[in-house]
Amino acid sequence: MLQHITIPRGPIELAADLHLPDTADSTALLRAVVLSTPGSSVKEQIGANYASRLAARGIAVLVFDPAHQGQSGGEPRDLEDPYRRGEDISYAIDALTTTPGIDPKRIGVLGICAGGGYAVHTARTDHRIKAVGTVVPGNMGTSFRGFQPDGPAAALAALADARIEEARSGEMSRVNWLPDTLEDATDAGLTDIDTTQAITYYRTERGGNEHSTNRRLSRGDSLLLGYDAFHLVDQLMTQPLQVILAGRIGNTGSYEAGMRLWKMAPNPVDLMVIEGAGHYEMYDEPEYVDAAVERLTNFYVNNL
Repeated sequence: MLQHITIPRGPIELAADLHLPDTADSTALLRAVVLSTPGSSVKEQIGANYASRLAARGIAVLVFDPAHQGQSGGEPRDLEDPYRRGEDISYAIDALTTTPGIDPKRIGVLGICAGGGYAVHTARTDHRIKAVGTVVPGNMGTSFRGFQPDGPAAALAALADARIEEARSGEMSRVNWLPDTLEDATDAGLTDIDTTQAITYYRTERGGNEHSTNRRLSRGDSLLLGYDAFHLVDQLMTQPLQVILAGRIGNTGSYEAGMRLWKMAPNPVDLMVIEGAGHYEMYDEPEYVDAAVERLTNFYVNNL
């Protein structure tokens, strides 16, 4: 059962889908999970693939479009602010705690790709979250710093100059998350399997969605360059942790990030490596997604 809802977030609202078990006992309070999606994705994509499967197994899942993206409010559009992404999760928990039929004491979080880092960062200080599940989790700060050919300090200097020009012109610049087509990727020399699979998912009918623009506001990159999703995890994130990784190690950094998270977390409970799977195949390939969801279900049942 799917309910389209809105989540109050200060002066704006977040667009969200609440996936509920079809056979829910109206007298019994449900476990619930807030799902934090990958960068650039919207609630109808990867989030829906996992949320619908978890709901079929008896767990309520709330998946939302981040502020400034998808069908959620917020200006300017296409902003990827890691700190606001974390706040979005807390606002979603606010909504769940006041939803009839949901047990406010049994709320967990599930973060996928960049959403995994955002979920972890939020769980450190929002202890209404009782269990933390992650699938191919990424640390966006580590990733963005590693992408800079001249180093992050040089990138920040360039972003500073660009923002001065934006203030003067009144026009904000945007960049692609991914090449829009496989042909564009080939022309740019990006022929590795991870980029190819990302484009095949996000930019074709297979996984594409009209509300996912594939554009990122450039000024947000300075926030990402200074971000560390795992800062103080070893001291603050006491909740049970599950990490699910793709066994084929590519260039996304999620395997390395997940293993680092696993080793530094105070309460690691379950680690799963799905052999043969690539990062983006964890988004919608039934064989891999079903295996992950079965393990996630056991984790949440045992820890919520």
